[in-house]
Amino acid sequence: QVQLVESGGGLVQPGGSLRLSCVASTSIFRTYTMAWHRQAPGKQRELVATITYQGRTNYADSAKGRFTISRDNFKNTVPLQMNNLKPDDTGVYYCSAQIGSGLPISWGQGIQVTVSS
Repeated sequence: QVQLVESGGGLVQPGGSLRLSCVASTSIFRTYTMAWHRQAPGKQRELVATITYQGRTNYADSAKGRFTISRDNFKNTVPLQMNNLKPDDTGVYYCSAQIGSGLPISWGQGIQVTVSS
């Protein structure tokens, strides 16, 4: 099973930036589609961005133009650069791995992002 560990969360003011990172434990990382999700207090977990092993990306409407997902298949990492953060971006962010368009097969433990003045 793929083990995923997120890092880079914290407290940031509105308009600020954060860079999350997810490190995967497996050497076959490059074959997985990777994704970032978030769960705001009292809400369901929602998909934020995905990146296929070929590097094709997809974003939730709320993330388009502000967030950038990428991957380094040699370091087994999936960064999520978040710019112009808004209070609505507050939540626990999770990294996931999946095969193709299937359901996630592994989740990270989650990391808190708080956008507040």
